Amino acid sequence: MLHVGRSRYSRFVARCCLVVTWSLVGTAHSAQSAAPAMSSSASITIPTPQALAAQWEQVHSKALPVAPLVRHPDVEQHLKALQARAPDFFQLEVAGHSVEGRALYHVTLGTGPRHILLWSQMHGDEPTATTALLDLFEYLRTHREEPWVSRLLSSLTLHAVPMLNPDGAERFQRRNAQGIDINRDALALQTPEARTLKSLRDKLQPSVGFNLHNQGWRHAVGDTGRPASISLLAPAFDRARSDNPGRILAKKVCAVIRDAVETLAPGQVGRYDDSFEVRAFGDNMTLWGTPTVLIETGAWLSLPPDEPLVRLNFVALATALDALANGQAEKADVARYDSIPENESSGLVHLLLKGVGMFGADGKPFTGDVGIAVSRAVRGQGKKLQLAHVGKVEELGDLRILGALETVDGKGLFVVPLTGKGAKPGDTYRLTRPAKQSLSLGQRADLMLLKPLDSSDTYRIERVIRFDP
Repeated sequence: MLHVGRSRYSRFVARCCLVVTWSLVGTAHSAQSAAPAMSSSASITIPTPQALAAQWEQVHSKALPVAPLVRHPDVEQHLKALQARAPDFFQLEVAGHSVEGRALYHVTLGTGPRHILLWSQMHGDEPTATTALLDLFEYLRTHREEPWVSRLLSSLTLHAVPMLNPDGAERFQRRNAQGIDINRDALALQTPEARTLKSLRDKLQPSVGFNLHNQGWRHAVGDTGRPASISLLAPAFDRARSDNPGRILAKKVCAVIRDAVETLAPGQVGRYDDSFEVRAFGDNMTLWGTPTVLIETGAWLSLPPDEPLVRLNFVALATALDALANGQAEKADVARYDSIPENESSGLVHLLLKGVGMFGADGKPFTGDVGIAVSRAVRGQGKKLQLAHVGKVEELGDLRILGALETVDGKGLFVVPLTGKGAKPGDTYRLTRPAKQSLSLGQRADLMLLKPLDSSDTYRIERVIRFDP
């Protein structure tokens, strides 16, 4: 035991007390400093979905064509312009090339420890999210000083491939230039586009992936008759559709998106079929350790649908990324995902003629319903591209189980194919050979609704239904 004199001991104790006192003061000061920071972080909130939708209007690029007409040069030019405006903010690299040699761009922004991978348009005719991603990049650049954006960028590192299938986009077709569906090439890896995506995933090891698609316009939300404007899925990683922590997180992210999107599109969020597809990227990403959120964009309530659907995607992505950055994704209620009504893939038509008169191939009249579906086509080449909305007769008979964006009461009316470009409501029309006026599945839905007049073969045109040629 060390012996010291009383005076030396007193000085020793005093010094120790002083050290302890300053230590306690420093600890208390640190605690007081940390408390406001924690409180401040907790008080940081993302704008409401309605506010985000309004802010999207300010950043949405007016220089880009409408989403289905966006081509690889548009994306390339836009990305290079973004990087030129903020070289410290965006990193841009060529991650690979398509079959026809088009660059597959990999955009990186943010400095956070959690890596997120987003890819769009692996099907060339599914373009909505490509434009939404470009708008999101611009928003994050111009709003990076806002607390919620600053938190997102310091918590996450975002990696995006805005157009994975530029050759398909050039043709507005699903498959790539080899004729292969890239989303069925996750294992065979016979397409350069699939190899690029797989390589990025393996290099980055992202904690979450976003797989961004469009679905057909006949998808309805369950049996509600409402369009599935956004459908969500946390893809299964095995045939038993088992859960693991990653898939549960993806479900919770979907729940966050649902709650945001439904404030803008009530009743228009569906759940995509979760059957396991052994060849698909979403299913395999989850199996490889990157739980994936699938966003499928469907029909809107009116034509043209592009701006409202791009806006929904923008809000969905911003909200989901914020939840991943602030920890709210892990706290979300998975029941909000499980309760999303499943898609009905043929539950919706664009126009439904209810109880309308028709003529059979034998010329005899009968009454039934006519369901008209609309799809999109791109006409022309190069800078002379035009977007067309093509209507076809897809359903005939008793269609009471279908929803429709527009329903027409056909009682007392007959529907026949449109004849002549000059036909207009109010004109009289003589129908002398009804057997030649029958409808058939798959025919163009350029039609006339006729009201019988006193004469047995004379009708008045009540409405002309015409779509793009």
